Amino acid sequence: MQRICDFIAKWMGVIVLMVAALTLVMPSSLAWIGTWVINPMLGVIMFGMGLTLSANDLKIVLSRPKDIFIGCLTQFTVMPLLAWALTKTFSLPQELAIGVILVGCCPGGTASNVITYLAKGDLALSVGMTAASTLLAPILTPLLVWLLAGTMVDVHTTGMLLSIVYIVILPIVCGLLCQRFIPKLTQSVTPYLPAFSSLAVALTVGIVVSHNADRLMTAGMLVVLVVMLHNLFGLGIGYLVGQLLRLPRPKSVALSIEVGMQNSGLATSLAVMHFAAFPLATIPGAVFSVWHNISGAIIARIYSRHSN
Repeated sequence: MQRICDFIAKWMGVIVLMVAALTLVMPSSLAWIGTWVINPMLGVIMFGMGLTLSANDLKIVLSRPKDIFIGCLTQFTVMPLLAWALTKTFSLPQELAIGVILVGCCPGGTASNVITYLAKGDLALSVGMTAASTLLAPILTPLLVWLLAGTMVDVHTTGMLLSIVYIVILPIVCGLLCQRFIPKLTQSVTPYLPAFSSLAVALTVGIVVSHNADRLMTAGMLVVLVVMLHNLFGLGIGYLVGQLLRLPRPKSVALSIEVGMQNSGLATSLAVMHFAAFPLATIPGAVFSVWHNISGAIIARIYSRHSN
């Protein structure tokens, strides 16, 4: 069982890509599953994140305030502004523009920690940045979406804040409590969590694609291009910021990956909950979920080869 789980976690990007391709060609394969399941699934993924966080991980946020501040500041400026600039440059339709901006305003993705480890980056910094950006998300994500997309559509910042608390913060807190009060059970399930999260992400992407296959075929190549550029520029600028600040290479690598990889599942959930009148707004998050796992695997190999 452990070997199967390791295989699933290792080939997450390929699995997500295959599911996306299958549901694009055969939407009926997952269209029978309602989009309402996306939020509970993301909550379960965040619960798993809470199970794997330790007290030492949380201490990183307090023990390395300068590094965490640099990381979060870069995260919540570079990716939102990149998203906005790309929507303007490519004159994206309103629905797609909202989705791209949502992705840009979300915190770092949990997969970034695995990619940073494989890239031989500063794993402690990566974990600390993910925790810090996730905790900041209930305030910063709605605010940034309102600032960048408020002229296109009404943004209910309070509702979005509460959604992030329910979907992200509460499940993480529940995971931490389980780790505290039932440690033996937590330790027994932790090795299987990466595989479970990978399958949950793949299923989420499949559901979104199956419900929007026709629209995705119409605007597919354009949104894929924008999402790829968003991610690649984020990876590059993140590393550049680290080098300009003369951070050690492992820190620059962690900064690159944390900035470039977003919690696109959260972006998809927020699009479903708060922008239901704009179905295409869910597409950029789904595409990002596929692409950033592929680019993450590639960049991890590049960084690890040049680590010495």
